[in-house]
Amino acid sequence: QVQLVESGGGLVQAGGSLRLSCAASGLTFRLYAMGWFRQAPGKEREFVGAISWNRATTYGTNSLKGRFTISRDDAKNTVYLQMNSLKPEDTAVYYCAADKGAVPSSASAVYDYWGQGTQVTVSS
Repeated sequence: QVQLVESGGGLVQAGGSLRLSCAASGLTFRLYAMGWFRQAPGKEREFVGAISWNRATTYGTNSLKGRFTISRDDAKNTVYLQMNSLKPEDTAVYYCAADKGAVPSSASAVYDYWGQGTQVTVSS
């Protein structure tokens, strides 16, 4: 049974940082691209970024790329999302997802497995 468990969310002031973790089990982690998505209240799920099995990364927007960094530790079956210079508009539930494809995708439909999400709240 595949499980993805996010952690590290919480309340932070604008300008602060958080590091989210997503621990995977039940799959051959090193073969999967891992993505991060987020969903704010009343909005559609948004692609944050993804990392391929060989550590190629892609991000949803240039603004995210400059502030957020995705990395992975295959020995720990964990993917990370380092978020710096947080803004109130980054407030959302953040989800990690796993995709067997070779190229990290921004399309949520291609991801095979999803975590339950972790809440990130940025206060102004």
